[in-house]
Amino acid sequence: MSKHSSGFVKQEVKQGVLWLTLTRTDKKNALTQTMYLELSKALQDADRDSSISAVILTGSGDSFTAGNDLHDFLSIEDLDDSAPPFEFLYTLSRLSVPLVAGVNGLSIGIGTTILLHCDLVYASATATFALPFINLGLVPEAASSLLLPKLVGHLRASELLLLGDSFDASAALAYGLVNKVVAPEQLAAELEQVAAALASKPRAGLRAAKRLIKEQDEPVADRIEREAHIFIKALSSETARKAIAERLQRKK
Repeated sequence: MSKHSSGFVKQEVKQGVLWLTLTRTDKKNALTQTMYLELSKALQDADRDSSISAVILTGSGDSFTAGNDLHDFLSIEDLDDSAPPFEFLYTLSRLSVPLVAGVNGLSIGIGTTILLHCDLVYASATATFALPFINLGLVPEAASSLLLPKLVGHLRASELLLLGDSFDASAALAYGLVNKVVAPEQLAAELEQVAAALASKPRAGLRAAKRLIKEQDEPVADRIEREAHIFIKALSSETARKAIAERLQRKK
């Protein structure tokens, strides 16, 4: 085990999908500096690997993640935005490969803000969410002060960030924070199904579409122009031509 390996981030590639599972079960998968480094490297490697269709992130036991390990976090010397937690957040923000979260339980602090950077989120009916930064005398992180109001509106975001109360999976679904809520015993199968669906799509197309979806606001005409340039380039690719030919053949 390397000096930068915690042993608490399990990595497995299955059919072109990278599965990352947090396995610090006895600590509710609370994140340490070393775990952040492992996650950052795994995501960066996946982004560079054109054979990877998507990344699935989930937790073991009864937790997705309880957030930062506060003892470990407070031990960071000379804390600045190059520290492992912030490197991980920057990696998330720049990720081009689709990222899917499977929220299997406790999802606190960064366990919730990380979802704002995911492209698809599936939660167990027993999942619990919270953004308790205010209760610790802290401010929101992971650009949640920007992304959450865009997702749920100013008033709801203020409620979640200024009061810091926990909320359940049905509320997360109503807020648009998750795509679907399933029974705990069905979450693994749901993630496998989503992984298979993403693995069946053209990989370059997935990444190009994600980039467009995540772009910040711009005039509609400018977006049409940028989409057109990417669309025209994609249309001439062998992948698109083959897919269109197969679709036309099926119609015949």
